[in-house]
Amino acid sequence: MCLLGIYDHCTPLLASIVSTAVVALSSYEEAKSFLFILGCSLNIKTIRTIAKHFAQRARAGAEGMSGFPSESIKGKRVIVSTDGGRIRIRKKKTGPKTKKKRNRYSTDWREPKLLIIYVVNEEGKKDKCFMPFLDGTLQGADVIFGMIKFYLKKLGISVADKILFVADGALWIWNRIKELRTSLGLKAEQFFEILDFYHATEHLGDIAKQVEGWSDAQRKQWVRKQKGYLLEGMISLVIKNIKKLCKKETNKVLETELEYFVRNQKRLNFKVISNMNLPIGSGAMESGIRRIINLRFKGPGIFWKEDTAEELIMLRSYYKAGRWNMLKNMVFSTNIVTDF
Repeated sequence: MCLLGIYDHCTPLLASIVSTAVVALSSYEEAKSFLFILGCSLNIKTIRTIAKHFAQRARAGAEGMSGFPSESIKGKRVIVSTDGGRIRIRKKKTGPKTKKKRNRYSTDWREPKLLIIYVVNEEGKKDKCFMPFLDGTLQGADVIFGMIKFYLKKLGISVADKILFVADGALWIWNRIKELRTSLGLKAEQFFEILDFYHATEHLGDIAKQVEGWSDAQRKQWVRKQKGYLLEGMISLVIKNIKKLCKKETNKVLETELEYFVRNQKRLNFKVISNMNLPIGSGAMESGIRRIINLRFKGPGIFWKEDTAEELIMLRSYYKAGRWNMLKNMVFSTNIVTDF
């Protein structure tokens, strides 16, 4: 039956519809109700199993490089970004059960990491003819960077005109950028790094809060001036002004913030990036975190098993990217058996 694309007693169409309902709607209950309206009566356990196996086959198809579209990015301007969200993972605890004979469990926070790859036109606006790539994992920084490398290689990133990597100041990101660029064979004049402008300004606000004796108006005025300097490319002046505050105040927070700006000095050249009509913010990534993680996986009383979250994050990423047909091609290009 696998040769006909039938897994889990489902036709390809039904498996796709069930999986779409699971990641498009806000809960398994809603997916169950929606499928019932379509004349398909399935219990939640079956719905969850079908969606999980659909994701497993999709990932296997991706790893086998099957079903990947041949999209040319020759001469295009490519933006790459990554960031992390927050979800709660449910894990069974060892020891005695509750009075109601139920297993005890923990619900610790975990950080799913997402990636986005998209193209902008000469005016710096998203190219509507190129659907973005979105994907994610709970397996850590090395895995998400492996995924970034995979997608960029498949796209033939070396023929792009410009590649901009934009993200916040997290060390787990920037410590891996050099290896990423080298492994992809990208030229220094082709590859650019920029710190997200809005994260940088948040740090400026944190600095102003540490200065004793300043009114709110003075704090806002100082931040506004530094933002202007950054946009004009006067990075050394901003760092000089922060150092002045550090001399006046004995404050570990100020020292940490100064180190943040010094460490990321080469990634603060917003004027150069703006002049090339490239984005200086990671708003697309922030939007991805909200749409993929926050609106489906995060909420009061919502906990996930790790394997389920891992698989559904992939499905929802492709759904939100508008690449569901590509996902289906990857699913039905693999012959792994996932029957239950």
